[in-house]
Amino acid sequence: MGQFYEEIPKSMIPWIKAQKMFWVASAPLSGKGHVNVSPKGGDDYFGVLDTKTFWYHELTGSGNETVSHIYEPGNNRVTILMNAFEGPPRIMRLFGHGRVLEASTPAFEAFVKEHKIDCIPGTRSIILIDIHQVGTSCGFSVPYYDFKEHRPILNDFFKKKAEKEAAGNKAESLPKYWASKNAWSMDGLPGTHNAQKTMKSDGITPLKKMVGPLAPTAYGGPGTRHAFRDMLLAAVMGALFAVLALQTLAALAPTVGALRELALANRSTDRPKLFFDDQTA
Repeated sequence: MGQFYEEIPKSMIPWIKAQKMFWVASAPLSGKGHVNVSPKGGDDYFGVLDTKTFWYHELTGSGNETVSHIYEPGNNRVTILMNAFEGPPRIMRLFGHGRVLEASTPAFEAFVKEHKIDCIPGTRSIILIDIHQVGTSCGFSVPYYDFKEHRPILNDFFKKKAEKEAAGNKAESLPKYWASKNAWSMDGLPGTHNAQKTMKSDGITPLKKMVGPLAPTAYGGPGTRHAFRDMLLAAVMGALFAVLALQTLAALAPTVGALRELALANRSTDRPKLFFDDQTA
């Protein structure tokens, strides 16, 4: 049944590497933001560096929620979910915090060289998960599935874009695609640094990702605006309470002074001792 570990048991690493797909879950800090779950997979597109570190090859797509959540200050929480669709049942979750190695950066180049990772035209980044907890559960109700093959559509799509760019069509460049679709999350958090840089330098308008009344009216970090708004509201309320407290003390001051004078005056008279005599001594 369910068990927890502080790191990946070495006996389970071969099972992890044998999986054909897995899921990545993340969310913004704001409760008004959206929880994201993304399917991942592919031959040699993920692996285990050691019992505390999982990595995966992040390919270009129309979304970039995980990267935005990792980059959000104070956040970077990520959970990896894997299921056994054949053989003995099992569910495994890897709980941790993510790091992003964006394509073309020195850290990215060093990682792919050291670990001999074959990049493709659609490569956007390498995601590293620093694991602090591993949870397994029975998986008794997970259905059986037979794996057929990986879809080649995404890889073929970006291969053709790369060929068009190489032929002179700069509009087909990956940085321009990233600027259009990966500069912001659906909640308005900043996306990849590469996308942000090209968006600003080339004046590219980002794709609108939400519809309806909850959709951001402008990009630039609604998630951040939520947090700022909450902090501003707290500051305003705190200031109001402080003002009210000062006004209350000011209003009570004459009454307290009058009572004190009365107490002092009564000391020279022959009268029963009042309860506040000791308080004014």
